[in-house]
Amino acid sequence: MAKTKQPKHGGSTIALNKKAGHDYHIEQRYETGLALEGWEVKSLRAGRAQLKESYVKLLHGEAFLLGAHVSPLSAASTHVTPDPTRTRKLLLKRAELNRLIGLTERAGYTLVPTAMYWKRGRAKLEIGLAKGKKLHDKRATEKDRDWQREKERLFKHH
Repeated sequence: MAKTKQPKHGGSTIALNKKAGHDYHIEQRYETGLALEGWEVKSLRAGRAQLKESYVKLLHGEAFLLGAHVSPLSAASTHVTPDPTRTRKLLLKRAELNRLIGLTERAGYTLVPTAMYWKRGRAKLEIGLAKGKKLHDKRATEKDRDWQREKERLFKHH
């Protein structure tokens, strides 16, 4: 059976953003809460979330998750119109927010969503403080990954 990489947070994973590690050097990870609507929580319980096109934006001293896709369940609600890609507010401590604002404005960092998971019954979003990779970095990452695969293949046969 293939081993899957377990996230370090200990909760059950809802969604992962595999592109994050490919496109960015992630230097630090932060755990944030999410301001969610009822139908979204139900959809997340059913594992209906995607972080592939998502990103974090800092606006007016607040952090928001944009572009994350949560597919509504068909039986969710009759009086709420679900918006699958709505902007969701991230819940961070003021000191953390100020630090992240400083780093993104002055040091050229980006915030990327890396994983969404459950922790003590609450949905959490892990965001990475990251710098974009240049094309040659991406190629190097791919080469390393291919070499790791090749090594595993060679050792499996011996």
